[in-house]
Amino acid sequence: MPIYEYLCQSCGEAHEAIQKMSDAPLTDCPQCGEASLAKQLSAPSFRLKGSGWYETDFKGGRKKGLATSDNHCPSKDSKSSCGGCAATAD
Repeated sequence: MPIYEYLCQSCGEAHEAIQKMSDAPLTDCPQCGEASLAKQLSAPSFRLKGSGWYETDFKGGRKKGLATSDNHCPSKDSKSSCGGCAATAD
């Protein structure tokens, strides 16, 4: 869930709230109680999880799963062609 930032137009208090994207914006200030909260526009922050998202996943060494001229055709040793390369039936 995103963290939204609010600023009270009455007292100037900054407030953060974790809300669903479908939730209605907050209006009442938790500090002064006035209905004068305004949602602020700020830089988003998020975290990408799983392999492939971190720069260390791509540093040096052989990259996994990449096609090369030696191993791109699964049928290169057979007598048929995969249809996507120059390997043809004899």
